[in-house]
Amino acid sequence: MVLIDWQCRFCFAKRSEIEEEVIQSEHFLCRFKIEIQLHLPLLSSVAYLAKTCKPNFQELDRFTQRFIHIFKAKGGDIGCNLKKILQQIENEKSEIIGRRTAVLHGLPLLLRADPTDFYKTCFDCDDKGEMSGISIGILFVIPEDSATVPYCLHLDATFTAIILEGRVVMDDLGNLPKAMCLLFWLIYALNVEYPAVLKNMFDFFQSVIVTRGKSLKPEKSPVAVTLLCHD
Repeated sequence: MVLIDWQCRFCFAKRSEIEEEVIQSEHFLCRFKIEIQLHLPLLSSVAYLAKTCKPNFQELDRFTQRFIHIFKAKGGDIGCNLKKILQQIENEKSEIIGRRTAVLHGLPLLLRADPTDFYKTCFDCDDKGEMSGISIGILFVIPEDSATVPYCLHLDATFTAIILEGRVVMDDLGNLPKAMCLLFWLIYALNVEYPAVLKNMFDFFQSVIVTRGKSLKPEKSPVAVTLLCHD
């Protein structure tokens, strides 16, 4: 308990310093290199992710089937694109990661946001050291011979990574749901704002998935109201 208390106070002190000085992620990574090297292997481990992300995954799973129904019922161009996403999990009904990934890809479209500057793709032979122009993003690294099509879920990606301020800061994360879970942690730890292009999506997750609707503003999120009313 003493160790846990020390770790909590340590993390709070670092976050307070970040808030006061508005430290950029690259500067943060340099200043706290030792702490990060000690903690990130734990944060990205299967056991830690299973324990830490379980509550959020449970909430996401609670709404997954409802999301799929909404995606199927949506019309117009958005509906067509959502159906392209759903086609990729038709044969994976028992594969929960595929269903979570489909929801995470489809939600920005449902909220009328453009995810192309957030979900990025590159081949495993490409240089991943520099992703200039991307403030926050998720990177799917795929085999060189993989086909690239719009709204691809990349369920067989070589690995998934997190981009902050143009640099890959965490990689080998396995899949999109895990990457999103850790991205929320990094956003909080570094005190950075949600990416503008997907602010609605992140606010949605904060209101519905994280707080279970307790911070929901119905007039600003009719999609969330629809989900909660049918829960």
